[in-house]
Amino acid sequence: MTLSVCLIVKDEQEVLERCLSCVSKFADEIVIVDTGSTDQTVKIAKDFTDKLYFFKWCDDFSAARNFAFDRASKDLLMWLDADDIITDENCLKISELKNSLDSYDMAVLPYATAFDEEKPTFIYNRERIFKRDKNYRFLGEVHEAVVPCGKIYYSDAVIYHKKEKENEPLRNLRILQRKIASGKQLNAREEFYYGRELLFNAMYREAIAVFEDFLNGEGWFVNKAEACINLYQAYKAIGEEDKAISSLLHSFTICPPNSQVCCILGEYFLNKGELNYSVYWYETALKADNGEKIGCFVNADYCAFIPYMQLCVLYDRLGDREKAYACNLQAGKIKPHNANYLSNVKYFEKLGF
Repeated sequence: MTLSVCLIVKDEQEVLERCLSCVSKFADEIVIVDTGSTDQTVKIAKDFTDKLYFFKWCDDFSAARNFAFDRASKDLLMWLDADDIITDENCLKISELKNSLDSYDMAVLPYATAFDEEKPTFIYNRERIFKRDKNYRFLGEVHEAVVPCGKIYYSDAVIYHKKEKENEPLRNLRILQRKIASGKQLNAREEFYYGRELLFNAMYREAIAVFEDFLNGEGWFVNKAEACINLYQAYKAIGEEDKAISSLLHSFTICPPNSQVCCILGEYFLNKGELNYSVYWYETALKADNGEKIGCFVNADYCAFIPYMQLCVLYDRLGDREKAYACNLQAGKIKPHNANYLSNVKYFEKLGF
């Protein structure tokens, strides 16, 4: 099957060539929609494709994405951002994937968005490739997405999202607030992301009100579980620790605790001096089901490195140096150059390990 790769771009001269050099290894067609560049973005795009179009920006990412999809002509449609990177190994996987989608409607691929050097630390699944004749559409002015439906293929070809510049900090918040001001009601997903935008911009009390309302209404359970963590962060930021912990524990009524929740509780009991309770939660973090397959946000540090480092400290305080040493070794396998791990190595060497 043939594949069109579609991008919407604006002022991406620093990263666009890097992205398109990857894309050209597997794409049968590249569609680029420019939304108002004033740098060399258009010139760079023309070096890779003659399917370059212009779209008047209207504060609606879905409209621009769908405009790009409508101008593609191949069997399969794939979206990317200009600051995405695909390794040679994953380019090969996508090339092979094209011929595996005859009996599927769409493909979901892992998306890595945070890194420790080159190792991904934050990864989640995103709907990525679609059969053109199924007429999939993006929804949402910001944090746009295609609703997963039909027969879905889950691939292990990872897309790396490597930002070189920060977006306008209030852009998404402004777009959502303009929608509210126009009298339109946010759907559940939009309300969740509106709360997150408020949180990220340190508007904690406003974020609390939005998250509390979201949790009392409809919504995907994955977003609801994440909202409990965000509500914890907002309450903690304004000094209301009891409400913060209550918000975190509310996530237990939605799904089993993930590694991040377990680590937060481990730290909570550590700060209270309840070392055995803290050990319990960090040990649980190592065994937690983090829902990678269903698109949950997964911070890899909470799954192993943080629990092992904290358990090293806890077992040392509890007098079990053998377990403390073993936990530090496990942490070192994950991040062998980490300064805290190396400091622990010196500490254990002085103890004769």
